[in-house]
Amino acid sequence: MKKNKVAIVGTGMVGMSYAYSMLNQGTCEELVLIDLNKKKAEGEAIDLNHGLSFAPRKMKITAGEYSDCSDAYIVCITAGATQVEGETRLDLLHKNTKIMKSIINEIKKSGFSGILLVATNPVDIMTYVCWKLSGYEKSKVIGSGTTLDSARLRYTLGERLDVNPKDINSYVMGEHGDSQFVAWSYALSGVQPIYQIASRNNSKIDFDDLEQIEDEVRNIAYKIIECKKSTYYGIGMALTKITTAILENENSVLTVSSYLNGEYNQNDVYIAVPSIVNKDGVREVIHLALENTEKTKLNNSIRIMKENINKLDI
Repeated sequence: MKKNKVAIVGTGMVGMSYAYSMLNQGTCEELVLIDLNKKKAEGEAIDLNHGLSFAPRKMKITAGEYSDCSDAYIVCITAGATQVEGETRLDLLHKNTKIMKSIINEIKKSGFSGILLVATNPVDIMTYVCWKLSGYEKSKVIGSGTTLDSARLRYTLGERLDVNPKDINSYVMGEHGDSQFVAWSYALSGVQPIYQIASRNNSKIDFDDLEQIEDEVRNIAYKIIECKKSTYYGIGMALTKITTAILENENSVLTVSSYLNGEYNQNDVYIAVPSIVNKDGVREVIHLALENTEKTKLNNSIRIMKENINKLDI
């Protein structure tokens, strides 16, 4: 296995935004693009290679086959039907389950034994599907979860509070979808709890604003899809962050789709919760002592995931 080799399955807008982000950040040493449309993958590889003289590090970029997954450290699946205007992520369920069966079969045949990173929507359920079909270790199958949603939350709070989003520590949990929620009881701006800021007189935000912000973060993807048909830059950068956390053994706290085995009193489900990510995948799921309303929201999100999983033939 090559420590710095990444293979991307799917060269659509998400896959290529991810590849472009990794090129610009110098995330890996070797990048392989895999797609049913081999000519597209070849063209994308050539195009990326032409920017190498401006990149921060040398990188080998090629169009390849599933056999190239054999020695990759990470295989990221971005392939699948895309969400269109008026469609929820869960509406993609059966279409993308069928696609995952074909992809996982090919990845397994290659002998791949690294970390599987899933971005295809509905990502929490697709991560579960990939784990079930692959038979890989639970900790080595990871979904992008609400990593992007949490970044959207940090951006929105930073704008409202006039604070650098990097200094906002707040997490969106649950489904990467309509049942997600903000864990406000653990949200901080620097060292200040967001609840404390909202309770002050003449503050830049109040409790009504928090509800509005949560709703905005939950639904912003629909607005982006309405404006430009799909979202891809943000998730590309989120996938790059997860990839860096793995390849650099960062032990970063990210809201990836992780398997629950007793955490939050739940089992046999992948859902987005704060987790420590390193070279082994998900090192640890962080069990937060959520408020009762937050517990209810998480349980509701998990219920929806399980109800939809039970409809699948896997």
